[in-house]
Amino acid sequence: MNEILSSFIKAFHLIASLDRELMEIIFLSLYVSGVAIAIASIAGIVCAYVLSFREFPVKGAFINILNTFMGLPPVVVGLFLYLMLSRSGPLGFMGLLYTPSAMIVAQTVLAFPIIAAMSYSSITSVRPNIRLAALGLGATEIQASVAVVKDARYGIISSVMAGLGRVMAEVGAVLIVGGNIAGYTRVMTTTIALEYDKGNFDLAIALGIILLLISLGINSAMYLFQRRVYR
Repeated sequence: MNEILSSFIKAFHLIASLDRELMEIIFLSLYVSGVAIAIASIAGIVCAYVLSFREFPVKGAFINILNTFMGLPPVVVGLFLYLMLSRSGPLGFMGLLYTPSAMIVAQTVLAFPIIAAMSYSSITSVRPNIRLAALGLGATEIQASVAVVKDARYGIISSVMAGLGRVMAEVGAVLIVGGNIAGYTRVMTTTIALEYDKGNFDLAIALGIILLLISLGINSAMYLFQRRVYR
């Protein structure tokens, strides 16, 4: 019991003193996840827009694949990317393995289907008469589509928040392609796993607290958005 209490006291001390190693790990985590979610959001929303307003032969199969990939196991994504980015892989010449860039790619792959599928669902759930009313008032196809997307904006934002929550808590894929190199590719989740193995709970608890606070912030933001929608 005393050891647990001592670890929590040391963890709070690390947070309060803005420990340099702790801050570097947090900033790298936010950088990797921030860039990944930005890329996944742009690609996912564009994909949802195309699926919502365009017809093509394999559209149904593509939507099914997107829905399936929402539950992609991170270790499978990590293994696939490792094989692609390793020196003997087809993309090995790019030298991305064990770099923050490889971690960004892994998190983007995980977040993209979540954002695309949820955004598509939000756009298609918007009342069809909005588009018809816009067209009836003389709007072009693009203007009518933009009006529908604007009405579905809260659902789209919720999809981005859900994607961010997924990548912030991810550990398997980034550990495989990032390598957990100290001062270079070590992020919050991989550091927690490493420190646990070493029996060094101070830093692990401090990062766990920070990670929980970030998750709380994301969930609180989603709750506020949902309240605004249904008000």
